Amino acid sequence: MDVYSRKSNLKLILLLCGVLIGLSTLVYTNHLANKIADEEKYKARLWAEAIARKARLVRYTKELFTKLAADERRKVNVYAQSTKFVLKVEDNEMLTFFNEIVTSNNDIPAILVDEKGNILGARNIEIPAVKTFFELPQKTIAEFSSYPPILVDYKINKNFIYYKDSNLFTKLKQTLSDLVETFISEVVVNTASAPVILTDEKMNVIDYGNIDSVKMNDNDAVLKMIKEMQAAHEPIMADLGEGVYRYIYYDDSQTLKQLRVFPFVQLGIFAVFLLISYFAFSNARRAEQNLVWVGMAKETAHQLGTPISSLSGWVELLRDIEGMKGNEKLLDEFDADIQRLTLVADRFSKIGSVPQLTAQSVRETLERNVDYMRKRASEKAHFSIFCEDDLRISINNQLFDWVLENLLKNALDAMDGTGEIDLEVSSDSNSVHIDITDTGKGIPKNKFETIFEPGYSTKRRGWGLGLSLTKRIVEEYHNGKIIVRSSEIGKGTTFRISLPNA
Repeated sequence: MDVYSRKSNLKLILLLCGVLIGLSTLVYTNHLANKIADEEKYKARLWAEAIARKARLVRYTKELFTKLAADERRKVNVYAQSTKFVLKVEDNEMLTFFNEIVTSNNDIPAILVDEKGNILGARNIEIPAVKTFFELPQKTIAEFSSYPPILVDYKINKNFIYYKDSNLFTKLKQTLSDLVETFISEVVVNTASAPVILTDEKMNVIDYGNIDSVKMNDNDAVLKMIKEMQAAHEPIMADLGEGVYRYIYYDDSQTLKQLRVFPFVQLGIFAVFLLISYFAFSNARRAEQNLVWVGMAKETAHQLGTPISSLSGWVELLRDIEGMKGNEKLLDEFDADIQRLTLVADRFSKIGSVPQLTAQSVRETLERNVDYMRKRASEKAHFSIFCEDDLRISINNQLFDWVLENLLKNALDAMDGTGEIDLEVSSDSNSVHIDITDTGKGIPKNKFETIFEPGYSTKRRGWGLGLSLTKRIVEEYHNGKIIVRSSEIGKGTTFRISLPNA
């Protein structure tokens, strides 16, 4: 397993670990959120149950009040009959008895009027100086008209007793009314930790809790809020009895909403952290690689310098030897190879330095490199150049020749020395594109980027530095771009170099 396979597997393992951590966090947080949601729903049901139970208590209390009201009416009836008998009874003891009944009414307000409404007397109430019942204030008339008047029939004429609930009974009823109006709010609103709205059957808001009062002043906003709550959670119905119902609409609490969002925020932060870490490590690795590249290149140039100088000296010495006069051609070939080594050393020495770029003819540059490779390639390898004569690019000849040499060598290796290599040049307003196409083995699509990474090689004895160095020279030193434009297994590959138009 090569270094890139190991690195890919390591990346995959780290990615799976990150996904596992993220999913675990998400699942656990959702579990907590669902648990809190169930608790809030349980509270809402408890509120509904409390309302229903309280409603039953209210019904029992109302029944009791009905009995009390009937008892007070009975007392008023006794008061009326006693008033009637006071005028008829002549027996002193009996008169005293009925008079005590009349005067014993110390709590039920009553007004005695004749058939024409003239006030004949009053009990347990102070009335203004008016003659008739109908001259009393409307509020007083309404209070004393809540029950039908009791007839006191004297045969000769008829009187009527208007009455209302006693002060004690009124206070009890008011207490009950207040209790009915407030107990739901006390149970629901004051206990709720989530936004809650209590309505009647017609969606009229009775009370609310944990909601901004400003929002509740806008009827349209309230109706929208209720519908959103209804869509999120089914409202809980509280049966108050006698066909009266209340509905509790509620939403998730702010804490629950934040808890639901938290894992996504956490994953986002985790992703950003990984992204920043990745770029930081990539930059650090790239900087380290640059240092290694520059150091290795400079050291290579330095190490080549001494033997190249020595070889040049030996060639000149051989030229002066009498016996070598007929071997000038051989010595010229030696000298050509030494010049080639000098060129290679010079190329390495320029790595890490800012190269001097000059405008060069694209056709001449391609022909120079193709001619060099054609002499060293098999006769079964055919080269073709398609290029306009007036296209120019800004390059450093020594470095860019190295790029072309690497690409042409790779093309020959991919074809096993047999096939076609086409160099086709096109241009637009900004760039010149050089396409180098071979009829070799092809490259898998998933390796289009990998082949430019240091150490990757398809050759058993390859170091995987050629294309990496080529990419570095094109992109960092010439402000260009190199890509695998297309490739098909068994049919060939096209590399594209794009450089600024000079």
